Amino acid sequence: MTDFVFQGGAGLFLDGKGRMTVPARHREVLKAVAEDKLTITKHPKRCLLIFPRPAWEQFRAKLLTLPMSAEDWRRVFIGSAMDVEIDNASRVLIAPELREWAGLERDVLLVGMGSRFELWDKVRHDAHEATVLAAGMPDVLRDHRVLRRYTYLAGA
Repeated sequence: MTDFVFQGGAGLFLDGKGRMTVPARHREVLKAVAEDKLTITKHPKRCLLIFPRPAWEQFRAKLLTLPMSAEDWRRVFIGSAMDVEIDNASRVLIAPELREWAGLERDVLLVGMGSRFELWDKVRHDAHEATVLAAGMPDVLRDHRVLRRYTYLAGA
């Protein structure tokens, strides 16, 4: 699979049928690496994960190698996964049960997270981010040699 990194956020809207338009800046890469085929599943933070199909297949393969003690988490990810395709109008249908679980109604935020995306209800994302920032930077990030230099420059 070609190396690619999705990053940044895009404020979007779900239409009345629960469809989201894929931002133009991601369309070419998704067509090239996934032939417009995506997999959407639940995330433990009550948002949705959206994978280009090859990235999903790699993630799923890793999940399937985990011991039985991880069965409940495997069920969350694999048991709720839905395969979808980007349509001719560059839209993706988010299944009603996934929209309900993640609290998605109209205003959503698509966040690039490397090889995948997260799809959040806008209000839930903002609240989650405020909680993360209020908690302060964890030691694992603060102590990382490269990050330490950048956070020092940023005053964190």
